[in-house]
Amino acid sequence: MTMTRGTHTKPAPAHARPAAPPAGDGAAGPGRALAWLLVVTGAAGVLASWVITLDKYRLLEDPHFTPGCSLNPVVSCGSVMKSDQAAVFGFPNPMLGLVAYGMVVAIGAGLLAGARHRGWFWLGLNAGTLFGVGFCTWLMWQSLYEINALCLWCCLAWAATIVMFWHVTAENARHGRLPAPRGARRFLDDLPWLPPALHLGVVGVLVLTRWWDFWTG
Repeated sequence: MTMTRGTHTKPAPAHARPAAPPAGDGAAGPGRALAWLLVVTGAAGVLASWVITLDKYRLLEDPHFTPGCSLNPVVSCGSVMKSDQAAVFGFPNPMLGLVAYGMVVAIGAGLLAGARHRGWFWLGLNAGTLFGVGFCTWLMWQSLYEINALCLWCCLAWAATIVMFWHVTAENARHGRLPAPRGARRFLDDLPWLPPALHLGVVGVLVLTRWWDFWTG
């Protein structure tokens, strides 16, 4: 008769075990909703920047070219493109948009694929969107009160940037990357759509009141 003795599995040596991820490394991935929002808003910005860039080159080739979004004295993309404010950094603004919004699309696509990023990455993205919304605010002011004309494609880029900024800010506040009171974090968690809606509402009111006689005439 053969007796089978119990076998004991010898634990693998420490150097052969897979390394556990370091605790508290700050790596995190948001929900798919934010990932999709980055893809959509980034794509909207790329589209707006691409169309404006093409029209800008057509305008350089033919000074008499009229962009398709030049509809009336107020909604006049050509007037905006010919202004000094359209090339603040020495080259057409939409060229910067092509790069910046393209990066946002890439980040969103990476998140959808399962990417996780550390806290500094999210704060960096927040800083980038803050610069974007600040730059867009300056361009809005210039359009309304200096150039006295609106570009519809610019408006699309502004709206995309505002939505992007507030949702990234809410994401960072909810996870404690940005200092915020508990009430503010709960508010941003329950109603993340409200700040961008209010922001866009303010911009809409400014546009409406700036040309009130034209809209109602």
